[in-house]
Amino acid sequence: MKRSTLAAAALPAAVVLTLGLSSCAANEPGGSDAGSTDTASSAATELTGTLNGAGASSQQAAQQAWIAGATDASPDLQVNYDPQGSGAGRTQFLSGAVQFAGSDAYLKDDELTQAQTRCEGGNAIDIPAYVSPIAIAYNLEGVDDLKLSPETIAQIFDGKITTWNDPAIAADNAGVSLPATAINPVHRADESGTTANFTDYLSKASNGAWTYEPGQEWPAPGGEAAQGTSGVVAAIGATAGSIGYADESQAQDLGHVQVKVGDGFVGPTAEAAAKALDEATPASGRPAGDIALDINRTPSASDAYPVILVSYLIGCTSYADAADAANVKGYFTYVTSEAGQEAAASAAGSAPLSESLRTQITTSLESIQTS
Repeated sequence: MKRSTLAAAALPAAVVLTLGLSSCAANEPGGSDAGSTDTASSAATELTGTLNGAGASSQQAAQQAWIAGATDASPDLQVNYDPQGSGAGRTQFLSGAVQFAGSDAYLKDDELTQAQTRCEGGNAIDIPAYVSPIAIAYNLEGVDDLKLSPETIAQIFDGKITTWNDPAIAADNAGVSLPATAINPVHRADESGTTANFTDYLSKASNGAWTYEPGQEWPAPGGEAAQGTSGVVAAIGATAGSIGYADESQAQDLGHVQVKVGDGFVGPTAEAAAKALDEATPASGRPAGDIALDINRTPSASDAYPVILVSYLIGCTSYADAADAANVKGYFTYVTSEAGQEAAASAAGSAPLSESLRTQITTSLESIQTS
């Protein structure tokens, strides 16, 4: 019987996602529609067993969509994904506790070295799976259209701008009645790839207004800390005057800041995120098959939204167990397929991968094998 179930996990924001995955091999052509070149297809060999993953909470809505798209799949395969945060997911993957991780930040150099032991002498590879705008979300009654420059955003989150009627905010919002409400900046309490992407944006786009190094741990003093994406969204909604950052798909009931790009302002949409992704460049010094991307936070396209995250699925090129290798390859193939990307875009508002990027991914997934 095909099924899709959700079960509560230990952490408050964590959910375990259980699904049956399509019976496919990563290198077999076909698709859900006749004539499609999509590689996520039914195949001769059915996948079986249990595949465990953990990581980015930003992927939660997308994972649920991937479940829905896989309910007509192999009934003997169960995939569990625990969205407890990017850092925790990478830690579990590197320790061998799970077969794959989800992460809003690609593996660092020391993690790549550590992964060679976990991956039976092979390498870990980062596979782009979910591209989404990070909403700078706010809760300010009576203000439905808020525009902010990168410099002003940086000063708000650094505690240097403390009220909503500050002249710097007013300068970006001519004609808007701004209250004297105190600003409550909200950030992630846990190690987070979303934090890494947001602080990377602040560092590169604010013309020196943000003086902290980008990273997965929040660096600035003050503000309110909240656990996971859902915790940040809840904290913003609970206190008037709050502002924070979260995956756009999970912050849709809050106001969204339009950020200054060039001489204009751009909001967090899938289309604008895709424009920013077009200007991403491959990260240097990566192992063969790894597709880590560096985002241009000051894009040339005036309609590109630069506060985006590229969330990865992380797996090994070599597994001791043949079933693990086949299941990781099959699952990654489905997620990055046209069908999987369309399901995530519909449910989570993510930007689908380009055909050229999907071609690179297909080639990369061919390297997953048994040691």
